[in-house]
Amino acid sequence: MIEITNVAKTYGAGENATVALKCVSLTISDGDFTVLIGASGSGKSTLLHTASGLERPDSGAVKYNGLDIAALSDKALTAFRKEKVGFIFQQYYLLPNLNVDKNVKMGADLVGNNGYREIIEAVGLGDKLNKLPSELSGGEQQRVSIARALAKKPQVLFLDEPTGALDEETGRQILGYICALQKERGFSMIMVTHNANIAEIANTVVKMNSGKIVETLRNDTQKTAYEIGW
Repeated sequence: MIEITNVAKTYGAGENATVALKCVSLTISDGDFTVLIGASGSGKSTLLHTASGLERPDSGAVKYNGLDIAALSDKALTAFRKEKVGFIFQQYYLLPNLNVDKNVKMGADLVGNNGYREIIEAVGLGDKLNKLPSELSGGEQQRVSIARALAKKPQVLFLDEPTGALDEETGRQILGYICALQKERGFSMIMVTHNANIAEIANTVVKMNSGKIVETLRNDTQKTAYEIGW
């Protein structure tokens, strides 16, 4: 369980200060799929970054099963991210000189996962192990980034606009892969998106505005990536 309590975050100082989070509190259950939605500047990406340990809050606590990662040393926080969480971003961040197999193996090596190739198979790239990123489509590159993140066997997967750079068909495919793997493997998932329709595939929907959570909803039934609007 992730317990975020009274988390605040400000960028800059004085007249240039931007308050990104205003004492935000949120609880995320194990195995939950939570979507953060809101306009640009609402604080959703900052909440994602502080919840994952990519950034430290100015105040407040971010607890994983009672462990406050906001209070960890830099070394301990890096080790936590390495061992417990995975990240998928809008940009793929693949190493251009490494093929599919070696890009994914980078994630697997962080936790000694020798069975990482089954993840590559699961995202439909088993026949492209030796392809370089430049030889892949945008959707295929995003699938490599998904496989690399999941090869770490994360307890929590954080996603920041993972379909933002993709066309509708490819975006639906990517969401389908992610949701199927999440249900199969049981990790928690927290996704930032501008597409409000994507909220219909999540268990929990958190709406943000001006650095605050303004509404939290539960979906009793979730649609598939192919049933939502786009």
